[in-house]
Amino acid sequence: MFRLWGRLVYDGNYTAKDLVICDDTKETRTHKIFRGLNSICDAWNLAVPIWLDSNITDFKRHSKTRFRQDNWIEEIDFDFLEIQVIEED
Repeated sequence: MFRLWGRLVYDGNYTAKDLVICDDTKETRTHKIFRGLNSICDAWNLAVPIWLDSNITDFKRHSKTRFRQDNWIEEIDFDFLEIQVIEED
């Protein structure tokens, strides 16, 4: 089972929303991550953020990254969206 945790953070460290996406398909890890991020953004009515080089590097090292204002074209009303892989097959 693959599980991806997403959370919206306000005021530095206040978790306003969180959601865990489970995926037990036989897709690649990358496909599961992108599909999970899309599901999280759909659930919270957010545009899907743009992956910057810093996000890719963080995710490769820690299986976790934060999307801040720089990752969206439109203005966001929270500090960041964090995603983290919490379980892998």
